[in-house]
Amino acid sequence: MSRRDDQDGPIARIAIIGGGTAGWMAAAALARVLGPQGPAITLVESEEIGTVGVGEATIPPIQAFNALLGIDEDSFVRATQGTFKLGIEFVDWLRPGHRYFHPFGVHGVDRGAVPFEAMWQRLRMAGEAAPLEAYSICAAAARAGRFMRPQPGNTPLAHIGYAFHFDAALYARFLRSHAEAQGVVRQEGRVVEVARDARPERIAAVVLADGTRIAADLFIDCTGFRGLLIGETLGAGFEDWGHWLPNDRAVAVPTAPAGPPVPFTRSTAHGAGWQWRIPLQHRTGNGHVYASRHISDDEATATLLAHLDGEPLAEPRLLRFRTGRRDRFWIGNCVALGLASGFMEPLESTSIHLIQAGIARLLEMLPTRAFEAADIRRYNRLMAAEFESIRDFLILHFHATERRDTPYWRQLAAMPIPDSLAERIAIYNRTGRVFREADELFTKTSWLAVMDGQGLHPGAYDPIAAGIPIEELRARLDRIATVTRAAVGHIPAHADFIARHCAAGR
Repeated sequence: MSRRDDQDGPIARIAIIGGGTAGWMAAAALARVLGPQGPAITLVESEEIGTVGVGEATIPPIQAFNALLGIDEDSFVRATQGTFKLGIEFVDWLRPGHRYFHPFGVHGVDRGAVPFEAMWQRLRMAGEAAPLEAYSICAAAARAGRFMRPQPGNTPLAHIGYAFHFDAALYARFLRSHAEAQGVVRQEGRVVEVARDARPERIAAVVLADGTRIAADLFIDCTGFRGLLIGETLGAGFEDWGHWLPNDRAVAVPTAPAGPPVPFTRSTAHGAGWQWRIPLQHRTGNGHVYASRHISDDEATATLLAHLDGEPLAEPRLLRFRTGRRDRFWIGNCVALGLASGFMEPLESTSIHLIQAGIARLLEMLPTRAFEAADIRRYNRLMAAEFESIRDFLILHFHATERRDTPYWRQLAAMPIPDSLAERIAIYNRTGRVFREADELFTKTSWLAVMDGQGLHPGAYDPIAAGIPIEELRARLDRIATVTRAAVGHIPAHADFIARHCAAGR
């Protein structure tokens, strides 16, 4: 084999540096897709270092990841002490005492080329529409504490969208068992040196504290916020978005369950941040995400402890972070995943999705040992767009609000926002139109729920709905709401569904 062929041949060895959710997701997916005849995969992690738990709430694309791995869903939920999630309830975000629901699935039914939201906005301006949640099977089921998987047929039950809540440590353990069964080798050890290759922007090997040298063709950096390979070694910069998303700390504590688990995440706004509540089978996850310039760690902890609905099971744990992304996710023969690639304000449960998206694009553009520059540029461009579209959706929650009761909320209401988000808001304010750009993560359902829930009210409706007689609109939307309410009655209680299909220890 010529030297040129050797340098342009298939990758023979992959080293994943760091475990946790990101590392074991990458290991399980790569091993599954590339198969036993593919590259040898080694994952290096140290029990000394531990991991930062990536969010315990997810969004629907995780179903595709589980399917890719061939995971039985009931077994997965059982092993991770999981529950099901139909969306997120937002409490006190628009103003204290107000709440709204961001559902998965869809709102209503389009009429040919006329989207549901255009019909709903027109009927609402006539004072005759029900609240948006009345047209969502996921919102209605969540409010009733019910859950089932989508059912065949032309009913709202066919449009149930869902994700999961689970214990992140148990999820990593579950994925590890799948990965090791596919041939992934776990190497215990702490990296003390990163050896550079003679070629620019290439890593040759990592050296562990005991002297073990791990060489590879492709390195995947899952070393958390530190970014040992992508940042410290290869010099990727960090684009800080703290001026738009100023929360930079979180304090978390688990509590005993205070009743049957609800099928949704709850986010409650406070004076300088917000609090999550994530119900699992064996406990409830709670945390307060906040801006340290507006509140001290002690005050934030006290706020969290004062708003728990169960007995704490551990001491509060503090986490510091920066919201933003790397300026490059892939450099040379190194790709960053998880916290090493960036961190998004966890409000919409996107952390695991971003890992999944990075893995999917890496598989889509699996390199040879030549590591073509065009492949790397495309990967970096697509991942940057993924982060930025999520960023805009998150900023919407904080910026579009009536709250002015603390310096934190006044700052967020007054701040300049990205042009891309300003354009979306301007379009919605004029015509009520919502849209999904290309294959961005959040759908029209999401944008409409949050724009409406955060108090944006268009001055006119989309003219595409103008040709439908108002009587037809009234009858059509009444029918959708009636059928949705009736369908909820066919859905079992969330706790009963879990007990029947996927209770831990069953």
